[in-house]
Formats: sequence, C-alpha cells, structure tokens
Amino acid sequence: MIEDVVETYSDLLEIDQNLDRLVKNIELLNYLNPLNIEQEKKNFFACKYRKNPIFKYRKIKFNPYKMQRLFFNQRLERIKDDQIRKLYQDIIYEYSGLIQCIETIGRGKSFYYNSLKVFGTPKERDVENARFILHFDDELSSDNYIKKYSANDAEAYFEQFAQRYAFDFNIKKSTHISASAMVLNASETLMLKKNYTFSDNELKVLANHEIGVHMVTTFNGKSQPLKIFSNGFVNNTETQEGLAVFSEYMSGCLTLKRMKELAYRVIAADSLIKGYDFKGTFDLLYSQYKLDRESAWQITLRVHRGGGFTKDYLYLTGLKKIYDYYYSNEDMNILLTGKVTLENKENILRLQKLGLANKSLHVTDSFLQNLNTNKKLDFILRNLK
Repeated sequence: MIEDVVETYSDLLEIDQNLDRLVKNIELLNYLNPLNIEQEKKNFFACKYRKNPIFKYRKIKFNPYKMQRLFFNQRLERIKDDQIRKLYQDIIYEYSGLIQCIETIGRGKSFYYNSLKVFGTPKERDVENARFILHFDDELSSDNYIKKYSANDAEAYFEQFAQRYAFDFNIKKSTHISASAMVLNASETLMLKKNYTFSDNELKVLANHEIGVHMVTTFNGKSQPLKIFSNGFVNNTETQEGLAVFSEYMSGCLTLKRMKELAYRVIAADSLIKGYDFKGTFDLLYSQYKLDRESAWQITLRVHRGGGFTKDYLYLTGLKKIYDYYYSNEDMNILLTGKVTLENKENILRLQKLGLANKSLHVTDSFLQNLNTNKKLDFILRNLK
C-alpha cells in the first residue's frame, strides 16, 4: 500500500520534501522576538512611557530573494491532482509571505504591510466582540492567580505534565521571547521566559495550550507522509491558536481574566490600523482601559514587535470557531493531524483516503472530557458574533 502511494505520488512527494528543506529556515517567531526586551522595557518605564522602544533583532541566516526563487522554482504542474496542486500553490504563496515578513522585521510599515498580507487585521465585528468581553466584571482573585513559580519550577511542572503524552521535547529558557512560553515547531522545543514568575493557573493554561495542542500538532505533523502537515497549511494560526485556547477551556483553566487578555490583544492589533505607535497603544491600554502596566507592556510588545504584528487578534476568532465546531459534535481529532486548518478539513479527509495522510497519533487529552464549570464563559462564547 505504502509502495503504491509512493509510486503514484512520487512527483508530489519530491516537491513536498523540497519545500520541507526550504521552510526549515523560516520560523518567523525565531526572528521576530527582540533581543533587548528587558533593557527597552526599563528605558520605557524610566521615561514615563514618552519614548518608543528601539528593538534589536536577530540577523537573517538566509538570502530572502534566493529563498523566494527556490520556492517558486517548484514545478507544481507535475502534481496531476488539481486539488492537491491548488493546496501546494496556496502554501507556497503563504511561505513566500512569511519570507517577506522576516526580510522586513524592524522596518516599520514594510513589516506591518507584510504581516497584514499573511495574518489579516481585526474586522469591526472582532473589535465589538472584544468590547463585549471587556464589559464583564472581573472575577474575584484567588490563590490560583498569585505569581510564585520560577521558570525552573515551571520546567519541572511541564515535564511532569508531558508524561501523559508519548513524545519527548526540549525545554529551554530565554530572556529573548515576548511570551511567557512558546513552542518552536522545527526544533520541538518549549521555550520559557527566564525571568518570568508563573501562577498556578498560568501553569495549567500553558501546559494545556503549549503541550496539549501545539506540541501535539507538532508531533502529529511530523508523523505524516506529507511534510506540509508539519510546516503548516495556509492561515493555520487561527485554527491552531483556537484549538490551544479551547484546550484551556476544556481543562477548566480558562478564566474571564484570560478572555479579557485575548480581547485586549484584539484592541491592540486594531490600534495598528488606526496608526498608533508603541506608546500610543500602551497609553490606550494603560490609561484608557486601566490595564496594569506590566500587562499593557506585554500586549503592546506583542503587537508592535517587528514593526506591527497583527497575529494576536486570531486567538479570539479561532476560539469562537473551534467552540462552535466542538458543540456541533464534529470530529476534533482531524484538526490535530498537524498544523492544519478547519477550512481544510475536507482536504485532510481526502488525503487520508488517498493514503497521503494518517489519523492523529497523539490526541489532546483535555478534549476527552469537558471540565469547564464557568457558565459566564459559555454565555460569552455562545454570544460572540
């Protein structure tokens, strides 16, 4: 059976392998996180938020023009199946867009416009959804939200959590990341922010989000015959982040505070298209929305890194799509087959029938049982537009 598939689709598999070798160099987040976050944060707070930070970034380790040419040199006409050829054509355009993003990091509007092409920008409906969430009163604080764990404590927690899954990954600590934790797909690494202090709830959130979904889809993607499952379908961010936040919901650790964080990200991403600079977005969150300055800094940093990065609004739109999908009694496992999208579900099923894709090897354990008891969250998620 496998031999037949290899013989029938030899041209496709060759192109897929070529793309895999090329795409290893273009992990956007590797280049997008500033190298001098902590120093610029000190400077920004010291000047009372009056001067925009000046971030420094990693040097690019490849020639963007040559890389683009190698992508577009792939002879897709050799793929006889129309649907599959179209899928690969779209994917090459997507990877090309990511190269343009990397090439223009730190170049202000140039990067922002490239980011818009790849990730889009919040629509008015998304901004209205964010405001709807922000109208709800904050939850009562509890010991669950007290920050008390170091990055070393977090590492031990994640190692123990990971024992429920049959895969091994690396854990590294760094001061050069803007999130408290993130997964690097290519190197199978969970990055932790070295100088960050975590709460009980944050540890649960990050374990279910980063390991329960992002690592699960990393290893499922790598087990597939086609490497596009590992490297990513077009616009996969929305589905991937939607699944990851939904895992927080299903495991009972999604809070209104976290929902508000996602809402503030939409507001911040929307501020880019309105022409706000770093200090303008920070002022919007800190002075107008009365967000504490650490959170305001963090959210502003995420959307202004590189020159304007709109990806963050997709967490909320993705969560709503996955929530509705789950409550329509649809198959969740199909969305865990790799870095795939809800919109490509039929394509994935067809690839499985053709012997070009496997079912999910690893399954997000939080999806097996709904542990959410927060009725307010259900009310909000049902009523998002």
